[in-house]
Amino acid sequence: MLSVFRRIIHSKFGALIAILFLGVIAAAFIMGDISSGKFGSGSILSGGSAAKAKGYTLSEGELQDRVQRVFENARKSNPGLQIGDFLAQGGAAQVYDQLVASLTLKAFADSQDVHISKRLVDAQIAQIPAFQDAAGNFSQDQFRALLTRERLTEQALRDDISREILQRHLIAPVGLGAKLTDSQVMPYASLLLETRQGTVAAIPSIAFLDEKKPTDAQLADYYKKNSARFTIPEQRRIRYALIDAERFAQAAQPTDAEIAASYNQNKAAYAAKESRSVEQLVLPTEAGAKAIAAKVKGGTSLAAAAQGAGLAVATLADQSREALTASAGKAAADAAWAAKQGDLVGPIRAPLGWLLVRVTAVKETPAQPLAAVRGEIIEKLRAQKEKQLLTDFTGKIEDAIADGGTFEEVVKDNGLKLETSPLVLATGKQVRDAAFTAGPDLQPLIAPVFGMSADDDAQLVPITPDKRYALAAPGEIVAAAPPPLAEVKQLVLAQYKLNEGNRKAKALAEQIQAKVAKGMKLADAIAQAGVRLPPPQQLGGRRADIMRGQQRPPAEVAIMFAMAANTVKTLPIGQDRGYFVVQLNKIERGDAKGQPELLNQVRTQLAEVVGQEYGQQFERAVEKELGVTRNANAVAKVRQALSATNSGQ
Repeated sequence: MLSVFRRIIHSKFGALIAILFLGVIAAAFIMGDISSGKFGSGSILSGGSAAKAKGYTLSEGELQDRVQRVFENARKSNPGLQIGDFLAQGGAAQVYDQLVASLTLKAFADSQDVHISKRLVDAQIAQIPAFQDAAGNFSQDQFRALLTRERLTEQALRDDISREILQRHLIAPVGLGAKLTDSQVMPYASLLLETRQGTVAAIPSIAFLDEKKPTDAQLADYYKKNSARFTIPEQRRIRYALIDAERFAQAAQPTDAEIAASYNQNKAAYAAKESRSVEQLVLPTEAGAKAIAAKVKGGTSLAAAAQGAGLAVATLADQSREALTASAGKAAADAAWAAKQGDLVGPIRAPLGWLLVRVTAVKETPAQPLAAVRGEIIEKLRAQKEKQLLTDFTGKIEDAIADGGTFEEVVKDNGLKLETSPLVLATGKQVRDAAFTAGPDLQPLIAPVFGMSADDDAQLVPITPDKRYALAAPGEIVAAAPPPLAEVKQLVLAQYKLNEGNRKAKALAEQIQAKVAKGMKLADAIAQAGVRLPPPQQLGGRRADIMRGQQRPPAEVAIMFAMAANTVKTLPIGQDRGYFVVQLNKIERGDAKGQPELLNQVRTQLAEVVGQEYGQQFERAVEKELGVTRNANAVAKVRQALSATNSGQ
C-alpha cells in the first residue's frame, strides 16, 4: 500500500543503481550473478578525469565501463532494453553520482583512519557463489579463471569489495533510528485514504481505420522510421552437453568390503535398543508428590490426579535412556529403566522440584544384522559415491576449461554428447514457433548463456544440484534487428493503419477535451463526435486500494490522482490504440486521525526513506568538506561514447 511513496523517490533504474552503489563488478559477484559481456572489451574514453577526491581519481574510461556494466546487467532482466532508453532515464548520471560517492567515502575513511582488513575481504570473497565449485566450496582455480575471463585484477575486485563494505559501515548507521512525529506522518497517511472519482472516455484508433491501403513507398518509409517497434530481440543457439549422476551408476556401486566397513562403523545404530514412553509430572514439594503418588496407587490415573491438583502431565514417547536422562535427569531415567510397564516411580528429586514418572510403554527393538540393513547401506553408500564421482568429474571439466580447453575439446575428451538448441530468445521462446517451450534441461541454461559473449569460455550450469549439470556455451548469435519488410508486411500494414487511426483519435480527444474544459458534459461531447465511440465510464477509488503493494493501477485511473479538481486531460492508451479523455469529478480528502495502525505503517515506511536521505546528505556534506571536484562534461562524453559503441545492439 505504501509503495506509492517509494515510487515517488525512485526512478526506473534506481533500484539497480542502488544495488551497484559502489562497484558494479563487486556487487554482481556478491549477488552470484557475474557473467561476461561486450563491456569487457574496454572503453573509448581513457585519460580524462571525471572526478577527484583527496588523491583518488575517477577516470572517464572507468565511468564509461561502469555505466556499460550497469546497462548490460539491466539487459539481463530486460533483453529488449536499448542504450538510448537507459541513458534517457538518467542511467549514466546516476552511476556517476554513485561512483563519486564511493570515491568520496574512501577519501573520508582515509582521513578518519578507517580501513577494511584483508581478512574481512577474504571472508566476503569466499562467500561469493561465482567462486564456488559444484560442492559449494571456494575454488581458487575458479576464482582465478573468472577474474581472467572478466579481465579483472584481483586487486581491482578487492578494492570494489572493500568500498562496498566501507559504504555499509559508514552510510548505513547514519540513517538508523530516524523518527517522525505524528504531524509529519499525518499528511502522508491521510493521502492514502483520499478517494477520487472521475469519468473516462476511450477514443479507440480502430474507430478511424481507413480501408484505403498506403503505397509501397509510404509503407517502406513508415517501417524505416519505426523499425525499432518491429525489431526481433537477440536470438541464440545454445550448445550444451549434459552430465548426469546416472553416468556413474555402475562405478558408484559399493563393494562387499565397503558395505561391511560401513556396517561396522555404525554398529551402535544397528544394535538392540530399548525405549520407553512415560508420563511425567513435576511438583514443587515432596509432600505434594507423595500425595499424588498415593492417589495413583489407589487406582487413580496420573493424569486425573494431576488434573485434580490443577496440574498437567507431560507425555514423552519412545525415549531412549540417553534422551530421558537429558530431559529428566539420571535418577529419573535409572528409575524408569528399572520399572516395568505401568509402574509409577518417585517422588524423585529434580532441579525444578519433585518428579513422578509412570512408564506407559516399553519397546524393545532387536539388533539388526547386516543382511537386514544391507539394502539401506548400499543405497546410502551408492548415493555418497555417486555424488563424489560427479563432483570429481565436474571439477575435472572446470579445470579443463580453466586450462584453456575449448568447448568442443572438453566435450570430446570426456565422452560427452554435444547438443544444440534451436534459435531461442532470452525468454526461452522461439520467433517462428509460438508453441515452442524450452525443456527442463534447456530452460536453466538460457539466462547464463545469454549473459555470455561469443568468445567466452563454456560454463558448467547446475540443472539439478548434485544430480545433473550441463556444460554450456553460446552457438550462433543473431543480433537484434528488424526482419525484412516482406516477411512482416501484413503486420506493418496493420500497424500503419492503426498509427493513422491513432493520429485521428488524438485530434478528436483534444477537441473533446477543449469542449469539456469550457463546460460541456463529457457524455454530450462524445455523442457529438460524429464517430461511434464507447460510452464514458465512471472510475476511481481510494488511493491506498488502487496503489496497493507493487501492483500498478490502470493509467487512466492513476492520472486522476495527479489532476486538480474539475479538470480534464487526454492520455494515450499506448501502442497506437487510441486516447483517453479523463475528467476528474470529485475529491474526498482522507483523514488518518484515529487510525494508529496506519500511522505506524506509514511512519515505518517514511523512516526508511528519511534514513536514506540522511545517508545521501551525509555523503554530500563529506563531499563538500573534502572539496571533491566533478567534471561537468564527463557524463555527456560517456553518453556519447556509449551511444556510439552500442549502436548495433
